[in-house]
Amino acid sequence: MFENSPVKIIANRNSQEIELAGLKVGPFKEGIEYEVKFWVAQELVKAGIARFREEDLLDAVKLNKIHWKERVQTVKQISPLPDDFYPKLRRCIKESKKKANSTPEKMAEYEKIVGLSHDIVNCRLKKIISLAAAPAQTDQFLKNLTKEERALYSRLYTIITEWRNDILRRSDKNE
Repeated sequence: MFENSPVKIIANRNSQEIELAGLKVGPFKEGIEYEVKFWVAQELVKAGIARFREEDLLDAVKLNKIHWKERVQTVKQISPLPDDFYPKLRRCIKESKKKANSTPEKMAEYEKIVGLSHDIVNCRLKKIISLAAAPAQTDQFLKNLTKEERALYSRLYTIITEWRNDILRRSDKNE
């Protein structure tokens, strides 16, 4: 789904119409913002024709803010994340890893990004597991979960509820 989701790019240079896998895109005018599918944007970025908007990219500073918010909240609180957080996180890690060998500073930034990423994922995972073991959550809570997290919560809630019911049914039969 993420590959076909619309993203905004900014043209780095003028370019005529281009055909990518049977899809025609462009023409592009330098400095103008366009909305294209993510996979198209990746190809245009690789070719140097466009770049992703800075505000749509994750970096160490944004991850630090997300990490801080997540850590200060209780187990029953979960903060909203940016749209398509996990695909953007994977892209951030991948891009940072590419640059890591260029300088010691870039390597340190990559290590920081990986560390923050693990902490954010683990913190949210603990909260999701805890909430899945509790009575069903309201839509108010679930709206702060990403699509991936909602799917995980739903599966965990079902598994835990079935397990709990099975244990309680067995204990009733044994008495």
